[in-house]
Amino acid sequence: MTTAQNVVQLVNDARTNAKTLEDRVSLLRGQMAGQSGSESQSDELRVAISELELAAVDVFTLFESRMQSHFKRGPFSRKLKAALIASGQADLADRVHNFYLAINVLKHGKGASYRELLGSSNPLFRVNSAEDISSEDGWTPAELIEICIPDFFDGLTVTLLEAYAFLEK
Repeated sequence: MTTAQNVVQLVNDARTNAKTLEDRVSLLRGQMAGQSGSESQSDELRVAISELELAAVDVFTLFESRMQSHFKRGPFSRKLKAALIASGQADLADRVHNFYLAINVLKHGKGASYRELLGSSNPLFRVNSAEDISSEDGWTPAELIEICIPDFFDGLTVTLLEAYAFLEK
């Protein structure tokens, strides 16, 4: 199997894993029914959300590292966005860029990527204001972006597979 084939399989495997995590989050939230839940339920929910966050970061990072060879040195996502725009695929370029920003927020928290997402009208996923998040322990990067909805990970993986197809043509 070639490296290129591995990218498709790895993205699809990540999607399958994410679906399991999303189902677990949904089940736990349903069991808690808006209540704070038991300490073990709260802990299990935090773990599942953290695993989903890590899966999103991992699949995007894997995609970047495997596809980096399509560009000479420099920032992969910026070069991919420019190549997509130059080829008339502005919608895909916008989706790649927005998911790139979201992954940066998951990795680094509030910063330039977070501020850019807050300032944009982004229909791909919801960006939460840090001031609106009420948590005893403070906010976590996953709370800044709604990743616990099926559309987030599905959108991410569909975008990566479309970008892969563009790069491999």
